[in-house]
Amino acid sequence: MIKEFKGEFRWLSNFSEVPVILGGVKYPSVEHAYQSAKSEVESWKEFCAETPEAGKVKNASKGIIVISTWKRMNLGIMKELLIQKYNQEPYKSKLIATGKEEIQEGNSWGDDFWGINLKTGIGMNVLGQLIMGIRDDLIEKRKS
Repeated sequence: MIKEFKGEFRWLSNFSEVPVILGGVKYPSVEHAYQSAKSEVESWKEFCAETPEAGKVKNASKGIIVISTWKRMNLGIMKELLIQKYNQEPYKSKLIATGKEEIQEGNSWGDDFWGINLKTGIGMNVLGQLIMGIRDDLIEKRKS
């Protein structure tokens, strides 16, 4: 089981550098693009696209007014961005190489929606589930 996106599995993190496109704008990582989608404000999208550090973008997102439809669309956006990431090398080959291993986004910051809170062992692991689903699709495509 992959318990955390650290060490040899750091590449699974949404902070990993990989160009993705959302709304016709190129972002340096899944995290950059995902955070940009939370607002329609053009200056926010520019900030997300131009700031090199994903952590800065994520922290800054705490101060924005989130669009009203965000809770209905955030999963679809995350999946779309992850599909882009894992259809690029080396991420595609690395993900396929994990085989049937369970992927868990274990974290110490208490996120029990996208991952598993390592302190409590509780969480939905939505990010891990999405990544494993994409892996299954990639493996299936390889067979055909």
